Amino acid sequence: MVFRQACLTLLHLAALCILSNATENWNQFRGPGEDGRADNAGLPTVWNEERNVAWKTPLQGKAWSSPVVWGDRVWVTNANPEGTNLSVLCLDKSTGKVLYDKLLWTVEKPQFCHAFNSYASPTPALEDGLVYLTFGSPYTACLRASDGEVVWKRTDFTCDHFRGAGSSPILHGDSLILNFDGADHQFVVALDKLTGKTLWKTPRSVDYRDLDASGKPKRDGDMRKAYGTPIMVKTPDGKSVLVSAGAMALYGYNPTTGKELWRVETIGTHSTSCRPVTGLGMVYTTMGFSKGILLAVRPDGEGHVTESHVAWRYTKAAPKKPSILIRGDLLFMVDDGGVAACLDARTGTEIWKKRIGGNFSASPIMAGGMIYLFDENGKGTVLAAERNFKVISTNELEAGCMGSPAVSGDMLIVRTKKALYGLRNQ
Repeated sequence: MVFRQACLTLLHLAALCILSNATENWNQFRGPGEDGRADNAGLPTVWNEERNVAWKTPLQGKAWSSPVVWGDRVWVTNANPEGTNLSVLCLDKSTGKVLYDKLLWTVEKPQFCHAFNSYASPTPALEDGLVYLTFGSPYTACLRASDGEVVWKRTDFTCDHFRGAGSSPILHGDSLILNFDGADHQFVVALDKLTGKTLWKTPRSVDYRDLDASGKPKRDGDMRKAYGTPIMVKTPDGKSVLVSAGAMALYGYNPTTGKELWRVETIGTHSTSCRPVTGLGMVYTTMGFSKGILLAVRPDGEGHVTESHVAWRYTKAAPKKPSILIRGDLLFMVDDGGVAACLDARTGTEIWKKRIGGNFSASPIMAGGMIYLFDENGKGTVLAAERNFKVISTNELEAGCMGSPAVSGDMLIVRTKKALYGLRNQ
């Protein structure tokens, strides 16, 4: 008990340092603010294979997880294309040197994974001294950051991801929280971050309306899966709400008990992949894959709030895979087909919409008043984060991005299909 309390105290103090070190520690998917922003970072706006590359480290395997950073180290998960070997790499942030490459788990019979996905797509979450990661149902674990040794692991989650996993873990208080939205089972679970034991587990409650005449889900449950990563939100009266997007619905949960607080139904929106953002008292999130929609939702509801708490909807260029950005009263996004847009966050009114080209899976980041976009073929576009559309630069790397970049200090850390880059003004 004394040991546990001491660990919690140290982790709490470490958490308090996150904001002060926000430009150094990119500790989860979309960074310490959960929103893809590093406002004070002085990143390069021009780069190629020779220019402003501090280091480049080739990567084997096939993995779309984003890099995460703590102090002078960078972590990425990895897998072989067949999904039988699941591993983690730790690199020196200054040089790109691999400090350890550790095989964590061997899967005898991996689930099917769509060619567009990978067996290592979820991004780890970090605290001082610890790395939390998941590969979906096969393996979830806490590692010692110094050497990758396993502190605890879970291999007992039942979930048919159908086309591969994608939801990243998040930390909140004493909990590690994960979405599991498969074709067979759909639930959110909180684990004790020090032991891995289940604190609560809540099934999704929406009626998917997909049963055939025999009572079985149509398309083998394809319409029930999702890949979103949750966020923590404060309501106007100061309550914490876990906001989690699944197939067909956006949910608000009590993060301590797992009790469902509210639900917004979006029937027809399967395969949601976003991480929501917050601002102006709203939660902004994209939903769906076949036809994406963007919602603005007030997070202080109770029960079924589809009619009462959705402020507005936008469908014209809503991304399916990339998450969005917010800056003041402006929302910025790029859809999967390369159309960038800026909306008024209060009303959903379109301010501008421009085709920049390319295909996108990676979520954009914002730094120094600029938006960084990386497409699937190696093009990196920098836009002004303003009401007027302006292209700052267009750049090229050898291969494209499926995972989102990270920021640490004045370094932009980019994972392509072939390598990990440290980009910095030289």
